[in-house]
Amino acid sequence: MKKRIGCFHAHHSNIEHIQKALSLYDVELVHFVDPGLDRIKADRDYNATIIQKKVNDTLAWISRCHVDAILITCTFFTANMSDKDASYSIPIIKIDVPLFYAICENEHPQILTFTNPHTVQGTMEQLKSFADRQNKSIHVKPYLLENTFELIMQNRKEEYTERVASKLKQIIDEHPDKRICTAQLSMVSAAEKTYTETGIQIGNHSKSLADYLERTLRLHCK
Repeated sequence: MKKRIGCFHAHHSNIEHIQKALSLYDVELVHFVDPGLDRIKADRDYNATIIQKKVNDTLAWISRCHVDAILITCTFFTANMSDKDASYSIPIIKIDVPLFYAICENEHPQILTFTNPHTVQGTMEQLKSFADRQNKSIHVKPYLLENTFELIMQNRKEEYTERVASKLKQIIDEHPDKRICTAQLSMVSAAEKTYTETGIQIGNHSKSLADYLERTLRLHCK
């Protein structure tokens, strides 16, 4: 039976990455996009309680829309979630988890790159907690690619991809002994472009997501 997955995005540009990653599977993807939370995070009265309530309210809404699972594609959302997701009757899958598994399988020094400064601390804390639960020893340092995230939020996707890819190649030159991963789904195109131009694989969500969802949700190929 075809599975229906509700995808919760902070930006519409993530839709194509999920569709591409799951294109081989017999699934129906229902997309829910809410860019508002990412836009108010700099407000003076912003706090974690606001985003936790909004994210959990939206998850409750999506779960009532006749879906078999929910995929949260925004690391800003997952980094600020409360633990209430455990109470849902359907699986709530965080985009970070497949990548975390891949990172934990590599004991060599790694660099986890970000474009959104507001996801760095939360994601690194989640990664550490995940590695501890897996009894894995990891050596990962965060690296913020400054002055990039505003481009994707302004729908300047091609410029965003070019700038991120350029910065990834710079990191490769500066840290040839380290494995490099991208922490956000929006960075997938830049990671793939970097691989095409350098031949060096950049860890990203697209590489790890499909296999994880196939196992977790028992997806079938078309």
